[in-house]
Amino acid sequence: MTDPITIEVWSDVACPWCYIGKRNLEAGLADASRDDDAPEVTVTYRSYELSPDTPEDLDMTERDYLVERKGMPADQVDQMLARVTGIAAEAGLRYDFDAVKPANTVKAHELIHFAAEHGLQHEMKERLLAAHFVEGWHVGRIDELVALAAEVGLDADQARAALESGSYLDRVRADQAQARAYGISGVPFFVIDGKYGVSGAQPAAAFTQIVRQLWAERAQEGDADAVSVAASA
Repeated sequence: MTDPITIEVWSDVACPWCYIGKRNLEAGLADASRDDDAPEVTVTYRSYELSPDTPEDLDMTERDYLVERKGMPADQVDQMLARVTGIAAEAGLRYDFDAVKPANTVKAHELIHFAAEHGLQHEMKERLLAAHFVEGWHVGRIDELVALAAEVGLDADQARAALESGSYLDRVRADQAQARAYGISGVPFFVIDGKYGVSGAQPAAAFTQIVRQLWAERAQEGDADAVSVAASA
């Protein structure tokens, strides 16, 4: 049997392009899944912090954060947020930057690792992104993270214990170390089969093409191996 194509996605819960990239990846894989010989693909999400220096309990709007703490011109911020909102809408996402609360995301990443151990990584990642960009939750606060964990079916008490103890922090740091080893300096970043890198929120069609091509190459390799075995028999 042909092994599945592996896609590791380095991203941050507070990265607007990462949510767009996630949607585009999902759409691209859905298109490929309708092929007669559909590629088998496994997707794993890895941790990356865009702004690890963000205070843990910051209370301000995204616009004010970018203007006041990052020093960006207000008109530039307004244009950037409007542009991202429009592109997100094209991917089916309804961003609400008036409600977005800037947050330190390390605990959210710990929660994603906790969820992965319970088979709910994808559900937790999706819930956190929607909570942050669409619904205005503060994804840096343990109480809110625990509530979101319960929504996807995780045990709230276990989630709280994991977050308060920091028992998954080493896994977050391991992901970040691997990102540095790969030379990743921005997200989303997709590592395919551990050897191909794709940067940015690519269109859905790009992901469809990539997995189709890799799957076809594997089929050709499998045919070649079969011929070799038959010839040596």
